[in-house]
Amino acid sequence: MRILILGAGKMGSFFADVLSFDHELAVFDVDPQKLRFTYNTVRMSDPKEITEFDPELVLNASTIKYTIDAFKLILPYISETCIISDIASVKTGLEDFYKSVKQPFASSHPMFGPTFADLRDLSTQNAIVISESSEKGKQFFLDLYNKLNLNVFEYTFDEHDQTIAYSLSIPFASTLVFASVMKHQEAPGTTFKKHMDITKGLLSEDDYLLTEILFNPYTPQQVEQIRAELAHLLTIIEKKDSAEMKQFLTQLRKKIG
Repeated sequence: MRILILGAGKMGSFFADVLSFDHELAVFDVDPQKLRFTYNTVRMSDPKEITEFDPELVLNASTIKYTIDAFKLILPYISETCIISDIASVKTGLEDFYKSVKQPFASSHPMFGPTFADLRDLSTQNAIVISESSEKGKQFFLDLYNKLNLNVFEYTFDEHDQTIAYSLSIPFASTLVFASVMKHQEAPGTTFKKHMDITKGLLSEDDYLLTEILFNPYTPQQVEQIRAELAHLLTIIEKKDSAEMKQFLTQLRKKIG
């Protein structure tokens, strides 16, 4: 298959490496400097070059802020049968966009990133494929993710957003709160250092990505749960209620299995 990847960032480069030996691959980025280290691919920085390549599938790995803009840039240069796809972690606006174009689409979300995941072994990582995707596009990503040994789930756009609000918004919000009250430690403990590593990794991500994940319409409900549980914990601490603390910790251990 002829595949065009939009964006030569971290995830674009990862997918280029994964796909380049099994498919005819091209990578497009408006910044030619980012194309220097792409291997075994056709490199493009002018959208007019896309017409000659004539991709059968476009994989949009642009920064989430520019996902739809990147699609709009290349649409005039691809056929109506070309599958357009995204791997965005936030699907806001994408469902409506796909309804507005003639091309079939596929949407998925690899639930990992180069910041934390070991890209050499993804067997403990997950991926979501959006069920409303075209059959051919959906099958492409199901086959790809299964080949990478990912745990794959099919969700609707709405189910995806609910899942992200839970699985990303809660740890993101908790980590940001940790960072906001943190101060320098001369001799930090192991737990503190682990939290610090997570915090540094999170804050190395794009600001727009963090913002959009936290602005997910399902996020406030999840953050409200954090606030309620913090208030509960604070009450236990202030009262020095050992029995209640034991019960609280027992419940937590049951929840995490």
